[in-house]
Amino acid sequence: MPFVSQRPKLRLSASEIETLTRIQRSRTESVSRIERATILLSYHQGQTVSAIAKKLRTNRPKVERTIDRALQMGAIPSLDDLPRSGKPATISADARAWVLSLACQKPKELGYAAETWTTANLAKHIRKHCHQAGHPSLSKISKGTVSKILSKAEIRPHKIRYYVERRDPEFDVKMIQVLHVYKEVELLKTSQEQNIVILAYDEKPGIQAIDNVSPDLLPVPGKHPAITRDYEYRRLGTVSLLASMDLITGYIHGHVEDRHRSKEFIEHLKSLDAHYPKNVKIKIILDNHSAHVSKETKEYLKTVPNRFEFIFTPTHGSWLNIIETLFSKMTRSFLRGIRVESVKELKERIHLYLQEVNETPVVFKWKYKLDDISIVANAA
Repeated sequence: MPFVSQRPKLRLSASEIETLTRIQRSRTESVSRIERATILLSYHQGQTVSAIAKKLRTNRPKVERTIDRALQMGAIPSLDDLPRSGKPATISADARAWVLSLACQKPKELGYAAETWTTANLAKHIRKHCHQAGHPSLSKISKGTVSKILSKAEIRPHKIRYYVERRDPEFDVKMIQVLHVYKEVELLKTSQEQNIVILAYDEKPGIQAIDNVSPDLLPVPGKHPAITRDYEYRRLGTVSLLASMDLITGYIHGHVEDRHRSKEFIEHLKSLDAHYPKNVKIKIILDNHSAHVSKETKEYLKTVPNRFEFIFTPTHGSWLNIIETLFSKMTRSFLRGIRVESVKELKERIHLYLQEVNETPVVFKWKYKLDDISIVANAA
């Protein structure tokens, strides 16, 4: 007499069959869900437990557990493991808190040479001092367990994140002044006023002139897909870019110099004075670098009264100067990987880059907190 299974048939709706089939064919689902979906579809199609186990190269109890769970709680919910109580915790809450308190201290404060913890060193310290601290359950703790405790508390004692403390007591006041200027730029773009220009100025010092010691190898299909370059190089010197961005037109006024002292800054101001009509007021957003407020700069400004107006960004507030976006773009798209044969060539190529930018100028727009600022249209 043929064997007749006493286990009920598995009834699946069309949507359940579609979902199980999609999971069965998926390349991103977990192996366990794919296997369980295959078991349920096979059983629904009339295959026996033994045949399914043989096809999947697994054992009968595993197939039976999957089918029974689907019969009890439904096909789709049965694809995931049920929550389990797990192994009883051997590390108490107090012991975990002690571990976290150690992680929140620097190793040097506990007599070590290091500035930051590694999980291995922290685990070693815990094992050494846990009995004295009253937490013997930590005597065999591994660095993996330490890592799990730290991750759950979102503490990363091996990392350092940098910040800038606000040392300028007038930071907010100066920031509002700069934002007012950006708001004024928006108004000038829609008005017919022609007697004001607003510029963002800064220097980009330390641009390196680097020369190859061997020629670059250009891409060759099937051999090397990218430019191939010798690791060694020669440093030829550095240059500084002094640049002003016209916030209304996007035009870049740039000078490349060996240094960026008061002398070079004054020469840049003179070029701006020569570029714009004499009846135009030139407002410049810039930082309080010593060259910008030096005796020499002040003496020059006396020779052109009412021509320039400086709006200083707060200390450590260079991010408020929108020309930093140009420098960032320049670094990523032009200076990255540049090689030259002389400092003179580097200067020429920077000037050529600025010329190319000015052929299709981009008008950068400041957005951060600008909606909170109001300004009178003719506040200048």
